[in-house]
Amino acid sequence: MGDPKLPRKNWRKPKRPLNYDLKVEELKTLGNFGLRTKRELWKTHTELSRLRKQARALLALRQEERQEREPILLSSLARIGLIQAESTLDDVLNLQVTDLLQRRLQTIIVKRMGFKTAYQARQAVVHGHISIGDRVIDIPSYIVTVAEEDGIGLTPGSSFGDILKKAPAEEAPVPDVAIVEA
Repeated sequence: MGDPKLPRKNWRKPKRPLNYDLKVEELKTLGNFGLRTKRELWKTHTELSRLRKQARALLALRQEERQEREPILLSSLARIGLIQAESTLDDVLNLQVTDLLQRRLQTIIVKRMGFKTAYQARQAVVHGHISIGDRVIDIPSYIVTVAEEDGIGLTPGSSFGDILKKAPAEEAPVPDVAIVEA
């Protein structure tokens, strides 16, 4: 059963970590989604491989067993917002890492609340400025369900409300400069 104080590792490193193309792709993904370390990306890769493995296992089952178990997986993924309600196992197999990363709280508040960068959104989450309903969430990797998406907002008394209101006002329009020809 194991010691509860020593949880097992929930990510796997890539097989070829020194591959240049892989490193460049990982760095782009880290920057786009505001991830702190590559370990967060590797956790997402591992979670995606777990979901795809479940889908492949369901495809290998007999038809009767598959009809019982397939709706459970599909409904859980539809609740999270990774697939549509009428999707099939092929859609689960076609999921990408970016699909999972777009369901993180950090990424959703960048799109909905107007933060300048994903790293600024991460800071707001970590410091307790974001709430879902009446719960303060301070975990940037929290997976937001479709039902919770409308309840995302700033906590009462958050200083980020003032910062987000000032941000568009500070960006003054660039004055037109007349070009003088000599």
